[in-house]
Amino acid sequence: MPKPPPVFDFHLLLLLTVISAINAAAGAWPITQQFKEAAQFYNSLSCPTIIVADKDGFLCSDQAVHVAMTLDSAYIRGSMAAVLSVLQHSSCPQNIAFHFVASATANASLLRATISSSFPYLNFQVYAFDDSSVSRLISTSIRSALDCPLNYARSYLANLLPSCVRRVVYLDSDLVLVDDIAKLSATQLGDNSVLAAPEHCNANFTYYFTPTFWSNPTLSLTFANREACYFNTGVMVIDLDRWRQGDYTRKIEEWMEIQKRMRIYELGSLPPFLLVFAGNIVPVDHRWNQHGLGGDNFRGLCRDLHPGPVSLLHWSGKGKPWARLDANRPCPLDALWAPYDLLQTPFTLDS
Repeated sequence: MPKPPPVFDFHLLLLLTVISAINAAAGAWPITQQFKEAAQFYNSLSCPTIIVADKDGFLCSDQAVHVAMTLDSAYIRGSMAAVLSVLQHSSCPQNIAFHFVASATANASLLRATISSSFPYLNFQVYAFDDSSVSRLISTSIRSALDCPLNYARSYLANLLPSCVRRVVYLDSDLVLVDDIAKLSATQLGDNSVLAAPEHCNANFTYYFTPTFWSNPTLSLTFANREACYFNTGVMVIDLDRWRQGDYTRKIEEWMEIQKRMRIYELGSLPPFLLVFAGNIVPVDHRWNQHGLGGDNFRGLCRDLHPGPVSLLHWSGKGKPWARLDANRPCPLDALWAPYDLLQTPFTLDS
């Protein structure tokens, strides 16, 4: 005898409607997607045991691997996949502390509940980012998505995260790891460097700034005596203590203020980082940011991996794997992202 069709859950619909109304009233974009609960991952026997009195103590522990990400309803599907990939490939997943930064106008309770429902065991905190702190400094760029205030939150991590967090790995939401994040977190920063990231010194560095910048000696001389190379800010190891001591948030803001007056770049939050840090970072092996898989910022065409080994795949650029998969127009490498997708389909059909 065939099974009866699933009963429509009116109460669930009512709950989702109420949540959407609350979000709309708060000016937030509601989360309409539902996600599956991920498997729990456990430490290997060689992992140190972190003993703390409470959750706040864990989120401050120097023994934990601290990971910072932004969190919003538009990219939450990518964020969930990124978190799963970090945990799945970690030898000590229970020793990872996640620090999620969300817009102050977002429904933090709903974002927190979404993370908890898929990762009920996760050690994490959600921090509110005041968009107004940076929105006055943002100039329009070549792609509107780059103008989102939350895209600039990486410049404010030292202010947002507790002062007890001394080092953090920052990750974008459109990537997955296929290696142990502890290896990346352990990158040595030397005596003076504030951050580490994969460098690309074969890129045309002049492309990232306008002729107005290069024709002004007062501005262009900022790169004098620096072997400035492009680096992608979607994957960075940051010494937050040194960042705070050097007041680097203010230095980035100063360049953004100049941009508002003179239009010295076109690409959103990346150029201020290059102006402050390019030529002064610790280079990381390229395997830790196989970036550009989303194509360029105009067409989002399919791209191949760079030569060499892979520890992290990054769909930076216009095309996102979940959007291309949903549209049934995936790029070949999108198949590498799909196994980490926790999206719950609306109905389960029995065979």
